Amino acid sequence: MATDQQDKYERFKALHQRAGAFVMPNAWDAGTARILTAMGFEALATSSAGFAYAVGKRDSRAVLTRTEVLENARAIAEATTLPVSADLEDGFGIMPETCAETVTLAAECGLVGGSIEDATGHADAPIYEMQLAEERIAAAVEAVRDKPFLVTARAENFLWHRHDLDDTIHRLQAYAAAGADVLYVPGLSDLRDIRTICEALDRPISVSMATVTPSFSVEELGAAGVKRISVGSSFARAALGAMMRAAEEVLEQGTFTYAKSAASGATLAEMMRADKPGART
Repeated sequence: MATDQQDKYERFKALHQRAGAFVMPNAWDAGTARILTAMGFEALATSSAGFAYAVGKRDSRAVLTRTEVLENARAIAEATTLPVSADLEDGFGIMPETCAETVTLAAECGLVGGSIEDATGHADAPIYEMQLAEERIAAAVEAVRDKPFLVTARAENFLWHRHDLDDTIHRLQAYAAAGADVLYVPGLSDLRDIRTICEALDRPISVSMATVTPSFSVEELGAAGVKRISVGSSFARAALGAMMRAAEEVLEQGTFTYAKSAASGATLAEMMRADKPGART
């Protein structure tokens, strides 16, 4: 592995070991990676939904191929000096060996982390059976054991309306025993549940503030024991929402006042400079 990838990995690992919580925002292309880098974040994640919207597709593992997702992640990793962890969906396959192959390919793209979820994508049986889910994580961990790569195991119960805290903790404990470096629980909306999960596990806990109501501050989440905070696709949706509001103004009012709050061309040009991908402006 390249020296710069090893350096990114060491910095990424250190973020999970220091005190307090950190925010790892989700870029969806090389340009947004450069912007978030210039603004001062310390690590980035990818967003399968944000990428899907950018290329005119739905956010679905049936629509986005592994090759597409990994090439987008590679472009993001190459555009920034920051560590990048990828949203690897369900590993792009049911079997453990497919998950192993996926994380191996992700590491080869210059990524220093990636998440594997336990959701099947099928409404009638939305979560993988426990033993298979654990085997999938174990296979991913083994595949990158000697590589600069952190495996994040995602427990998806709460995103699929299975608000079973005990089962979620049991799953997370199994994924930790399988070797997962980070445990990710999206969809939590109760700070007491978040605190209970953090107290029950001995791994860094990641949560998402993408669609949760109410939302919590970085300080509140850190006090509850959270280590890493994702914004999911919310930055991408916020950007698209701003564009839609601008378009509505033009269509409905015939005015262009939205341009007053647009980022300046000069600022964006400075952020996109290839010779200084980590510079603040």
